[in-house]
Amino acid sequence: MTVLNTPKGTAGAPRGLDDATDEGAVGTLRRGLRLSPEFTAGLPVTLLLALVATAGRVVVPIAVQQTIDKGLGNPGGPDIGFIRTAVLVCAVAVLVTAVASYLMNVRLYKTSEGGLASLRVKAFRHVHDLSMLTQSGERRGSLVSRVTGDVDQISQFMQSGGLMFIVSIGQLVVASALMLVYSWQLALLVWLAFLPLAFALRRFQRIISAAYMRVRERMGDLLAAVSESVVGAPVIRAHAVEERTGRRVDETVDAHRVAQTRAQAMVALTFPVSELAAAVATAAVVVAGVLLGVAGDLTAGKLVAFLFLVTLFVSPMQTATEVFNQAQNAIAGWRRVLGVLDVVPDVADPGEDGETLPRGPIEVRFESVGFAYPGGPPVLHDVDATIAPRSRVAIVGQTGSGKTTFAKLLTRLMDPTSGRVLVDGVPLDRVRFSSLRERIVMVPQDGFLFDASLADNIRYGRPDVTDDDLARALTELGLADWLEGLPNGLHTPVGQRGESLSAGERQLVALARAYIADPDLLVLDEATSAVDPATEVRIQRALDGVTRGRTAISIAHRLSTAETADEVLVFEAGRIVQRGPHAELASRPGVYADLHASWTAQRGL
Repeated sequence: MTVLNTPKGTAGAPRGLDDATDEGAVGTLRRGLRLSPEFTAGLPVTLLLALVATAGRVVVPIAVQQTIDKGLGNPGGPDIGFIRTAVLVCAVAVLVTAVASYLMNVRLYKTSEGGLASLRVKAFRHVHDLSMLTQSGERRGSLVSRVTGDVDQISQFMQSGGLMFIVSIGQLVVASALMLVYSWQLALLVWLAFLPLAFALRRFQRIISAAYMRVRERMGDLLAAVSESVVGAPVIRAHAVEERTGRRVDETVDAHRVAQTRAQAMVALTFPVSELAAAVATAAVVVAGVLLGVAGDLTAGKLVAFLFLVTLFVSPMQTATEVFNQAQNAIAGWRRVLGVLDVVPDVADPGEDGETLPRGPIEVRFESVGFAYPGGPPVLHDVDATIAPRSRVAIVGQTGSGKTTFAKLLTRLMDPTSGRVLVDGVPLDRVRFSSLRERIVMVPQDGFLFDASLADNIRYGRPDVTDDDLARALTELGLADWLEGLPNGLHTPVGQRGESLSAGERQLVALARAYIADPDLLVLDEATSAVDPATEVRIQRALDGVTRGRTAISIAHRLSTAETADEVLVFEAGRIVQRGPHAELASRPGVYADLHASWTAQRGL
């Protein structure tokens, strides 16, 4: 995976996924092909096959001309032997053309699929490398659209339009060369007839390109609306807003329809021009050819052959509008993919230049750390804190006080806008991601699970762990009775996003996953939020096992976690206003005492 370094000073200010609309179509294609060199692998051989396939098509006009002028026009009467030879040569040429076309198609499909696979992988990995801030600024459906739908548009062009383009160019070149051999005057007439079409296509290129960019954007909006409606179906039904949600989806569908129709209407303008040019060219060749024939400058066979060549010339010019249509759609898709790949991750892996931390207890230090979300006011102000190895620390405070931001900076899901975070004396942005993710694990609030079995979700970070090890780990966490109560034990399917389990059970799985990962620093974000008291007791028991022997930082909404912590950090308005053991803080007036009193009152204690 390519590591992209962010210029110093840009942390916390991610760039949006702007589309690369400032460069021309040719520049976009060049960048795209450089990005996926598989597209051009073996291109000389493919072009040679295309030349053979194209050259075989002009054998028929030549044979017709020779048959008329020499076979039928022979002074001594029709030369049957010559005609038979011409027909045989045509048959062989057609066979060779068919074989060359087949081999060309196979090679083109293989190279294009290789290039598309490489492009999808690079786009997906880059999207995955983008920080939470960058991803949150772009709707998930739109991101998925860039990796799937936009690449599919490139696929259609490379495998269909690209093929037609290669064949058409070869056919135009060969037909033009032979037309010049037969009659340069008629060849000039044909080119003049199609000159307006060339100018029209050039003029329409930018307009149609912008139109198809809007089509791809509307498709991203459509996917975003549909995906949100599917994922949020329980909430939609619970609040009886199906009709409003349906209207939103209908609006995005209609917006895509309008954008697609407008783009197609613009493309359709090129069809009458090509038809008119073809009619003018054919008429001009017939009239001028007869005049040249009367003057003795052109034989009947050459005129008939020339008309065949005009058909070969006109065909790719007419299909050029279709290729042009696919090309603009593909270029729009390519620009959106390049727009993703152009975004430099604001939280970048230092890679080989970074440091690897040895295993062991972790000390954390925040030095004058400040953070502000892009376009917003500061949410952390000059935070200074040192967390000793193997200590259990609870982070408490009102909603919006900066607790979760503190945790995200510690796990380097974001970088501070000022100051620095150090682990074991090493600045966090100097630690390799491979080492960082092994040493520091965060259990998020939502406890996200994948559509797999319970066992697969628990050993997600360590796929080599056996079922026996998993069962032993759950027993150590005091969750053996819970496991026994599941219908299929470790092999119980959890469903998409863990929907087959309750919120508390999903949190238990997330804790077990962290325990199996065996980090040296564990960060728990609202581990006991939104669960019933019985489940909270079970989670608290599991937490005791997970945090034992390692540095543990818990963002606590329910203060039962703070009561058992070695130290409590109290946040208010982005600052640490109190710190110390629970008993000490609860016994003196202050923010923590107020929070604890309120929490105790809610529990009825």
